[in-house]
Amino acid sequence: MKLFTIALIALCLSTGCARLKNVGKEPAFNAPQQGNEHFAMIKAPLPKSHEATRPTHQASLWRSGRDSLLGNQRAGRVGDIVTVVIEIDDKAEISNSTSRSRSGSEQLGIPDLIGIPQRINEVLPEGASLDSAVSTNSSSASNGDGSVRRNEKLTLRVAATVVDVLPSGVLAVQGSQEVRVNFELRELLVNGYVRPADISRQNEIKYDKIAAARISYGGRGIITDVQQPRYGQQIADIVLPF
Repeated sequence: MKLFTIALIALCLSTGCARLKNVGKEPAFNAPQQGNEHFAMIKAPLPKSHEATRPTHQASLWRSGRDSLLGNQRAGRVGDIVTVVIEIDDKAEISNSTSRSRSGSEQLGIPDLIGIPQRINEVLPEGASLDSAVSTNSSSASNGDGSVRRNEKLTLRVAATVVDVLPSGVLAVQGSQEVRVNFELRELLVNGYVRPADISRQNEIKYDKIAAARISYGGRGIITDVQQPRYGQQIADIVLPF
């Protein structure tokens, strides 16, 4: 028990000291050079087969590559950037109601049987009789009501980077965005898999067309710290059985 108490105190002190270092300071940004996006951007993409073999005419005013005026500007290679449009407006309402009731009654009596019940009644204790030998009643009832209401609305746009091209041609995209307002940092993370055919001519992709989409929108800073329960309260909620 003493070792557990010492370990608990050491944990509280370490977490408290870590937070004390941030007093009076705004949350620090994550370095963009640490993510997969930066690695994908600096990595030289492999040219497509038709681009590598197509001859170029230096004297022509028309170019047919990706950099031309009417060329395909959609993301398709490692390091390309695509805009992810997140417009979540989900509503769900579920209501259930159940009701059940049951009743039963059983009676058994032997008032007359060739005079035998009368003879038996004479030897039974006072108040006992075979006229109403067995009588049972039972009833049960149950009611249940349940309802769920959920309403979520989120509208965001973030630039994501193609970090990998799978053998099937599907693009693996990953994007991050950090916005700091005063002492609160808002962070948006998105990653998943995109089909090149689903990318619009404006080089945009909607979130509902991203397979295995992982979207995170949260924050860290003074407001987030105030909204979180204290470490002692979190530990008490886990440890206490009641």
